[in-house]
Amino acid sequence: MPNYISSNLGYPRIGESREWKQALEQYWNQTISKEDLLKQTESIRLNNLEKQKKHGIELIPIGDFSLYDHVLDTSAMFGVVPKRFAYKGGKVDLDTYFAIARGTKDAVASEITKWFNTNYHYIVPELQGVKPVLTSNRPLELYKEAKEKLGIDGKPVILGPITYLKLAKGYEDKDFGKLLQSFLPLYIQVLQELEKEGASWIQIDEPIFGTNLSEEILDFADQAYQEISESVSTLNILLQTYFGRLPEYERVVNLPVDGIGLDFVHGDAISLIKTHGFPSNKVLAAGVINGRNIWRADLDQCLQLLKSIDQLVAVNTIIIQPSTSLLHVPVTKKPETELDPVIKAGLSFADEKLEEITTITKGLQDGIETIREDINASTQSLHHLNQSKYRTNRQVQDRVNTLTADDADRSLPFEARIEFQKERLQLPLLPTTTIGSLPQTSLLKQIRKSYRKGEISAHEYENYIQESIEKWIKIQEELELDVLVHGEFERTDMVEYFGEKLNGFTVTQYGWVQSYGSRCVKPPLIVGDVSFNQPMTVKETLYAQSLTKKTVKGMLTGPTTILNWSFVPDNVTRSTVLNQIALALKHEIEALELSGIKIIQVDEPALREGLPLDRNQWKEYLDSAIYAFRLTNSSALADTQIHTHMCYSNFHDIFEAIDQLDADVISIETSRSHGQLLNTFKDNTYDKEIGLGVYDIHSPRIPSIHELKENIESALNIISANQFWINPDCGLKTRKEEETIAALRVMVEAAKEIREKLLLHK
Repeated sequence: MPNYISSNLGYPRIGESREWKQALEQYWNQTISKEDLLKQTESIRLNNLEKQKKHGIELIPIGDFSLYDHVLDTSAMFGVVPKRFAYKGGKVDLDTYFAIARGTKDAVASEITKWFNTNYHYIVPELQGVKPVLTSNRPLELYKEAKEKLGIDGKPVILGPITYLKLAKGYEDKDFGKLLQSFLPLYIQVLQELEKEGASWIQIDEPIFGTNLSEEILDFADQAYQEISESVSTLNILLQTYFGRLPEYERVVNLPVDGIGLDFVHGDAISLIKTHGFPSNKVLAAGVINGRNIWRADLDQCLQLLKSIDQLVAVNTIIIQPSTSLLHVPVTKKPETELDPVIKAGLSFADEKLEEITTITKGLQDGIETIREDINASTQSLHHLNQSKYRTNRQVQDRVNTLTADDADRSLPFEARIEFQKERLQLPLLPTTTIGSLPQTSLLKQIRKSYRKGEISAHEYENYIQESIEKWIKIQEELELDVLVHGEFERTDMVEYFGEKLNGFTVTQYGWVQSYGSRCVKPPLIVGDVSFNQPMTVKETLYAQSLTKKTVKGMLTGPTTILNWSFVPDNVTRSTVLNQIALALKHEIEALELSGIKIIQVDEPALREGLPLDRNQWKEYLDSAIYAFRLTNSSALADTQIHTHMCYSNFHDIFEAIDQLDADVISIETSRSHGQLLNTFKDNTYDKEIGLGVYDIHSPRIPSIHELKENIESALNIISANQFWINPDCGLKTRKEEETIAALRVMVEAAKEIREKLLLHK
């Protein structure tokens, strides 16, 4: 029997009460000092480690904690700082670190994009003109901290060189090998210094191996890990993969490392082992607890899976761990006092997953009977949840089962619809608008909190929402925007809001998860079959429309984004849930149309995010997403204009899918990627209307009119002015009021000047 060891891959950074978020934002708002920030975040970091120790985790990850993003941490460690931030060398100071992520008055922030197929965003490294140097050995510093202050001999975690370089920009593919050779000595120095300090394991994260890498890159990986392996003697290297199946499984598991981490939840690793085996001279780190969902593990099934693994491999050690870092789930379910006990009993957040890992490890080490009570509790909880009222709505199931291809088509093709829409809307050339949400002040958040606590009445709360809508309709009119929004002041979050309104969902009180920077979201839980209950957005949209003669957009979140940004049941296919959501949203569009709303925006920022890492699985996912989006909008009248919005993803490889969505207008981020997305439209024909976000809302800086005119004119070299909309790159919910007004004023003025110039030369 192999030796079993419990381990974790990473833990949520945010703290049980989002103390991390609060500390960061206080520092950015200059209400606490740098010393206070570092002291507070150190306390959170050490508490996270201590909790894992108390739960009995034997291999505790060190260095997964971050002040913003782990990819940015890697860049800072290697001195990868874009020239515009005037970095002078040496250890990257805190303000430069945050400037790369958030921008400054004089320098645009680095690009932000999705971390593989998750809703976590990372800061894209910019390698152009950069000569990497080791500015500080961050894993070593944090390893020593854990050892000295907590007595934890942890497992340092570092982002692997192949993944880091593949996620970076600013170099040509032919230079990958040369770049890799410039980084390898730095990685080796980090490892050798850790070895000297006494570290026994290091976790090198290489999720990029779940994608379709070329033979050349795989050869580079062989060479790189050969050099790394030869550079240390007592430090064990665990190469960790996650997020899906390994297309080149045999190449990866035979890399010259001491252990391989495989995802047995999403990666179909068991069938790969059955087919190709697993090296007997390596440690197998088995990700058997779902690190990306919040449902309680079936301990009996996990044990059966591990029994099968044991029969298939001939290794001396098996590490029991989650399938991914627990960064993607909330911290703990303990404070969730308002959930139905049946639902709560079926949940497992980060702390509960640690318990599951140590329980399984104990059962394997000491005998199954020692954990029999835990096995029975998990089986019973899941049985009660699956047999509950939430899980069966025959009417919804029958409707989904009878859907056909024709159900997802609008009455007329785009080229006919657009003529009706132009006649109805009467918009100018280069119409201006925003993406949807407007600033949510601390007062609004406090009033919402008071309403939820019952301290103010529903009438008082609705009055405040209406006052906010009225205020911002006036501001938008004064700014002379062409198409207005109601601002979404009634919404805590673009997905959670719909989770509170649709049948089949429930929401948590404290189930926060990091999305980007200090921004946390609270994904709703899909607990059963999804269906429409009553209109969700009509009241506020109609009120806004009653205040102006200009067109106000109805604002919905699309089916794929709701699915990808929710926790989904694991006993039903995702495509089934997706179509259930689409049918529910279809009812909402019909309700908005009946109320006279002319433009309806169905946002899909998470469409690309859900793509499997393996391209061979893309078609099935995209076909489902396209069908659900079209199903949502299928009953919209020809003169109702359907918009959608996507942000912070690489779109060039799903361009055809974007076109097949058949939205009348699409808005896409292009500001942080410095216009690179324009090349996609240069290389492909797109006949529908489009808004390329002309400024970055995730940075507090106010763009200059020169900058915006330059962005717009660059786009107009590729896209016809008759197709082009002017808008920010994302919603404005997180920005301050004064920043928002100032930036929008510049945007509208830039659009006016270019519009006048175009009309003059017509």
